[in-house]
Amino acid sequence: MNIANILILLLPLFFAVPIQSSSSPPHFLKSFTQNSGNETINDAPQQYFEVKRPLPTDAITPACSVSALTYSFGNTYGSPPVTVDYIPPPVTCQWSLAVLEFRAECKGEQYDRIAGVWIDGVELLRTSTPQPTEDGIFWNVRKDVTRYSSILSPSQDDDDHTLSVMLENIVNDEFTGVIHVNVSFLFYSDDDVRVPLSVVSGDSEAQRLNRKLISVQTHENVDKIELDRVLNLLYSYDKPADLILPISGDLDEGFWFRIQNESDVETKNVQISQKTYKAVLELYVSFHGDDEFWYMNPSDSYIEANHLATGRAHGAYREVLVTIDRKLVGSVIPFPVIFTGGINPLFWEPVVSIGAFDLPSYDIDLTPFLGLLSDNKSHSIGLQVADGISFWLVDANLHLWLDHSNVKAETLKHKVPSMEVHRHNQFQQLDGEFELEGERESVAKGSVTSSFGNIKSEYTDKLKFKSKLKFKDQGTRKQLNQRIKRKSKIRITDENDKLIQSLQVEITYPLKINIETGPGSDADTSVMNTTVVQERNEKFNGVNDSRVLNQSQNCTGSMVVKGNAVLSGSADNHQSYDYKDRFGCYSRKVDVIGGDVVADVASAVCA
Repeated sequence: MNIANILILLLPLFFAVPIQSSSSPPHFLKSFTQNSGNETINDAPQQYFEVKRPLPTDAITPACSVSALTYSFGNTYGSPPVTVDYIPPPVTCQWSLAVLEFRAECKGEQYDRIAGVWIDGVELLRTSTPQPTEDGIFWNVRKDVTRYSSILSPSQDDDDHTLSVMLENIVNDEFTGVIHVNVSFLFYSDDDVRVPLSVVSGDSEAQRLNRKLISVQTHENVDKIELDRVLNLLYSYDKPADLILPISGDLDEGFWFRIQNESDVETKNVQISQKTYKAVLELYVSFHGDDEFWYMNPSDSYIEANHLATGRAHGAYREVLVTIDRKLVGSVIPFPVIFTGGINPLFWEPVVSIGAFDLPSYDIDLTPFLGLLSDNKSHSIGLQVADGISFWLVDANLHLWLDHSNVKAETLKHKVPSMEVHRHNQFQQLDGEFELEGERESVAKGSVTSSFGNIKSEYTDKLKFKSKLKFKDQGTRKQLNQRIKRKSKIRITDENDKLIQSLQVEITYPLKINIETGPGSDADTSVMNTTVVQERNEKFNGVNDSRVLNQSQNCTGSMVVKGNAVLSGSADNHQSYDYKDRFGCYSRKVDVIGGDVVADVASAVCA
């Protein structure tokens, strides 16, 4: 199968106010009804895709599949998600890896939209749509959802289960694009996939294994393969949880919490099993409205002093905070995903921005906090956005790993301070500089006594955030230089304080944006020259695992706009993707000029 046909994914969002030369950028609509006529009509629908590595299952026939939903999203804005009965794979289907496939097509004029997929309130995919053309577009998102195995194959004793898809669309005389969506689940056996896989929960050897842990420092007489098997079963990063609890809202609002401001705290009460020996909170996050471009928002004082009619303000620092019973236990500064209407829509055709079709989720290890949670009482999990304004869509999944009997958990140390943010704002009329710098160091320690013995876990986290935003030439030139850096460590030891497992995750998210706005040749039009240079660098190192991802996009272009409609223009998009783990490598480079893919080279050979 051709690699270019394998990697197809998805993108999103809502409306925005017209551009102001001195505010942060708006959300644009590439309007073909107002286009200058420079485009070539292809007659055939355009395929859109995100640059990603292929799944190991892409060229393999699944052991079984489930067609979960087929629906045409027309005028669905303000409506609850479309919900149907979820039918699990048949018990005769033997599988170890699961893939969610989200296929979609659209024809007509339309904004890009955000979409989510849930089973019983547990989010499996956050995605968005491209902006369609007169000839139509189609795309395909495939995501490995093996970590949700306990949801995909629930116990036979469970009640009925539902699958929900939220995609708020508007269809009227102006916006004519109906988005046709098909959601399926593909299930593969490990014999077919031929790559190392984690044990599927529900029938895992870890539940049947009743033995003391073996320290990596005392295994001279233990077979190395057996040792690796034990450790991977217990604390593999990918091993699916035995139970997943949704930390989400009501079905009528799409399960995600709609957070409107920094004081808006959304909570969900949970009571976890006393058999829990490991807990991880998975966050799904997206930003919209006045905070879609939060990283380019100036200070409130700048907007007020210049009497600007925009709500895009409150500075350029945002952080999603997680609390247990109002105590801060973790946080995330999300990767700044740019949707297809963002900065310059011409950048994102037919290759969308990093993460736009499969928005990243973020894991926070709560195992050291099991002493606070596993007391057979109800506890409040809270989500909020520091410095946030309207609006953010946030929810979470609480992944729990269970022993066959009750465990004893204790939280030994807990220090997660508030972010220290230093701000320096200096402006005169419409020109100015807005600098932000923040840093936080956190630590949490806990112990869990189970059938595996006494396990101690220590989590340390160091987060740095730096941003410099400049407005020049009466606010017509905007320059952003932002960097998010994080280093997290998890150390797991036995009752003798000897190392069992260590994990270290390092991320850096650099982002540079330049926007220059000048008058157009026609009345009420502007010419905007834009550049975006962005990277997503992630490194994961463990005793039994190692992964490195370096992804970048470099975009330059110009466009003629009227209000927030793009009339004409040109753009280049150069993306690279380099991934390496202990099993091999994958790299891909894609060059797009004027909407045409002029180069697309992939390799699975390690340098």
